[in-house]
Amino acid sequence: MSGLGSRVAIAVPLGAIALFAVYQGGWLLVALALVGGLVATHEYCAMTRELRPLTIAGFAGVAAVIIAVHQGGLAWGLAALFGTLVVAFWLSAVADVRQTATVQLAVTLFGVAWIGLGLGFLIAVRDAPGPDDWGRQLLFAVVGAVWASDIFAYVGGRMFGRRKLAPAISPNKTVEGLLFGLLFGTAVGFFVVYDQPSSDPVTAGQALMLAAAIAIASPIGDLFESYIKRDMDVKDTGSLLGGHGGVLDRIDALLFAGAAVYFVALAIDRA
Repeated sequence: MSGLGSRVAIAVPLGAIALFAVYQGGWLLVALALVGGLVATHEYCAMTRELRPLTIAGFAGVAAVIIAVHQGGLAWGLAALFGTLVVAFWLSAVADVRQTATVQLAVTLFGVAWIGLGLGFLIAVRDAPGPDDWGRQLLFAVVGAVWASDIFAYVGGRMFGRRKLAPAISPNKTVEGLLFGLLFGTAVGFFVVYDQPSSDPVTAGQALMLAAAIAIASPIGDLFESYIKRDMDVKDTGSLLGGHGGVLDRIDALLFAGAAVYFVALAIDRA
């Protein structure tokens, strides 16, 4: 099977599972977030192993944040993050490793905040109150716009890419690809949330703000992960998904897009 064929063979079933979990919401979505979050945390800890992250605290923290957000909202997610700091402090104090406590605690909490809170925001978006299952529609917009942004940034870069976007961070990304991704990502996000929910629809301006927030945050999340990988001198965070790399490579944009759209929704009283 060709490289492209293998990528499609992996992407299609995973995409179908993700969309079904978004549609169902509840504990099914939480379970998917937990599986993805724990695998991504494993990849993160492997990537940063030379900094000696406290892996047990990382796993526990990511799981606790995701569950706490679903059960009690983002405030309890922050409580779980603070609890992770306490656990990490205790583990660091009793561990015998050649690493400063400050670096060890920082790299551990960074992973939990990045992955745990990033996935927690996606859960918070799905759990957003509103008529006609507004949270489901909003999370569909996040997933659809992120996928569109990624696909069309790649297509636009391959067809028209001339100017490097951030050569020191991600040499293959181009300004033209970014613009294509922003345009089509915004269009897809706008299409999904426009005139929704049907009983109390957002305005066209609000739909555009929500869509633009997703489309802008998506490449930032991608570049953010590329920046960390370059700092750690790795190409992919893992090989679990074949040509797609690791789980963290696939969810990097979602971790930023969920947070961005949540705060825009909150600002317009839709979260």
